[in-house]
Amino acid sequence: MSATLSNDAAAQLRALYAEMQPRSLYPLWEVLGALVTPQPRSPARPHRWRYAEAREYLLRAGDLISAEQAERRVLVMENPGLPGSSSITSSLYAGLQLILPGEIAPCHRHAQCALRFVMEGDGAFTAVDGEKALMRPFDLVLTPGWQWHDHGNTSSQPMIWLDGLDLPTVLNFDASFAEHLPASAHPETVPPGDSALRYGRNMRPMRGTATDRRSASQPLFHYPYAEWRESLRRIARDGDPDPHLGYALEFTNPADGGAVMPTISAHVRLLPGGFSSRPRASTDGTIFVVVEGSGSARVDGEDLELQPRDTFVVPSWRELVLRADSELVLFGYSDRTAQEKLGLFRERRG
Repeated sequence: MSATLSNDAAAQLRALYAEMQPRSLYPLWEVLGALVTPQPRSPARPHRWRYAEAREYLLRAGDLISAEQAERRVLVMENPGLPGSSSITSSLYAGLQLILPGEIAPCHRHAQCALRFVMEGDGAFTAVDGEKALMRPFDLVLTPGWQWHDHGNTSSQPMIWLDGLDLPTVLNFDASFAEHLPASAHPETVPPGDSALRYGRNMRPMRGTATDRRSASQPLFHYPYAEWRESLRRIARDGDPDPHLGYALEFTNPADGGAVMPTISAHVRLLPGGFSSRPRASTDGTIFVVVEGSGSARVDGEDLELQPRDTFVVPSWRELVLRADSELVLFGYSDRTAQEKLGLFRERRG
């Protein structure tokens, strides 16, 4: 409310508000400006998490609590602007999970969609509905909503990956469900890599046949680093990079060509050494992992130094400029697909 009231009118309004409050009635005109804003005002802040620091804390936790005891031994990467929320942006969650040699993270399923981006280790697995994906550094592995999944480490080294989930989104809709399988691991249903053979080559089993075994809406769940990195390398050979994004590729769902999950989009970028991007802002707050190289991210004038395996967040509608000191490869995920479905996504390019 912007217009000035007389003292008598203001006093009467305060009395009216006090009378309405016990009946859970409130004046919109007092809060409208905070609810319908001229542009996004995310409380989330730009922030960077150093991988080496987080890794040390995670390994120390591994000495104190097992994966079975914790169910999921994860350090939450909570945005400093969203204290107490377990959120990295207003709609997304991020955490670093540790599985030590010989451990199993018990089998469960939930309404939330999740991705796993491998940071360290080689040879552990994520099993989705009984099919194992053997995990290697910088692989992207999905555990779609309401599909059984467990994790195990049969290697001799610790395995660490980034968990990205739509937890805040599901909680906002009051739509969270979860179940636990009585056994710690799902029985193996097919050999590892079966889904990639059936659905990963721009082909799929004929619908309605016995070989069409995966969810029709989410058939593929493993995107190996060796494959996406080669694709990124090849597009960087020809043509100039996009001035705002560099060379960029989106991960897609082969069922419909859309984002990998209903609420989460994921992509990778390559910025040549010496490249600086043009300023860009978008409504989808984005979480990035540095895969290779070094450089910096300037977010609304704040500079974040970037080194391999660091994680950083760019909140909604914050201007981002990336600089590559050496060839810089980034993985990123956001809620862009959900915003597009709701007609909310916008971007601004400088």
